[in-house]
Amino acid sequence: MTSPVKDPDGRSSRWDDHREERRGELVLAAVTAIEQFGPDAGIARVAEAAGVSKPVLYRYFDHKQELHDRVITWAAEQVVDRIAPALAEPGAIRRRIGNAVDAYLGLLTEHPNVFRLVLRHRGTDGALMPPGSHRISATFARFIGDGMRALGLDAGGAEPWAHGLVGFGLSTGEWWLTRETMSRAAVGTYLTDFIWHGFAGIAAEHGIDLEELATRATAATVTELRRNDS
Repeated sequence: MTSPVKDPDGRSSRWDDHREERRGELVLAAVTAIEQFGPDAGIARVAEAAGVSKPVLYRYFDHKQELHDRVITWAAEQVVDRIAPALAEPGAIRRRIGNAVDAYLGLLTEHPNVFRLVLRHRGTDGALMPPGSHRISATFARFIGDGMRALGLDAGGAEPWAHGLVGFGLSTGEWWLTRETMSRAAVGTYLTDFIWHGFAGIAAEHGIDLEELATRATAATVTELRRNDS
């Protein structure tokens, strides 16, 4: 049997790394084009933003949908990068929830058209949630589960609650960007109150007053929260 071809100098690995790095650069160009021209921005607009021709773009992405999927995954990663440190920072739980909500709303403010693209892909391929949303729900589930266990409470609801929060956030974000009838601060307050009272109510049923609790997070906790790929 023929032995597999070896790559003693690592050229193949270096090429793969370079290709992935280049794909990342093109995803950022797509983000720029989508924000400027809207979620309908075509491949020509993306190629223009990247400073390349359409054939060059197609060397890295087989079709437009693949590029869109990468943009949506990028958006999910941005959400995790914003909310994980906010949730894990030291301080009262209610304030941490508020900071995480504000970080999410800030991302929508910065990239409204990317978020609109995300919403367009909700429900594709029979899935209720858009690609990449599992990254966010896994982060929520880990935070909720760890918090409930630390309080000596049943953490069995962490995963369904986390998925519910992602859907809640998407729906509210869609309403906010579409209607534009409320300030970011007001939306953030209402979202924070809703989430906080849900968990405070669960804790209260077990005789725990979350208003009196403050937790401390370490850098390791932030790292753990961001390990959301199963």
